[in-house]
Formats: sequence, C-alpha cells, structure tokens
Amino acid sequence: MTLSSHLTELKRKHETLSQRVEEAQRCPGTDDLSIVDMKKQKLKLKEEIERLAN
Repeated sequence: MTLSSHLTELKRKHETLSQRVEEAQRCPGTDDLSIVDMKKQKLKLKEEIERLAN
C-alpha cells in the first residue's frame, strides 16, 4: 500500500466515523460511551493523518 492510498483510506475511515458520530448524537437512545469511543477513534485517525501528511 502506498502512502497516498493509505492516507486516502485513513481519511475515508475518519469521514465514516464522523458521519456515525453525527447520526448517534441525533438519536436520543445512543449510549454516550459509544459516542465518546467513536470520537476517540476519530481523533486517533486525524492524528495519524496529520503525522503521515507531514
């Protein structure tokens, strides 16, 4: 896997998680811990993207 394809995949995962977080926040029955977990995963992806992009 090349660096650019890896970055593309990480960005896709980040965007997917972002959409899932938004959906979960709109649904009142969603567990807050699962939202926090998704946000942590999203942050890790963002940090990895930034690290690889520099």
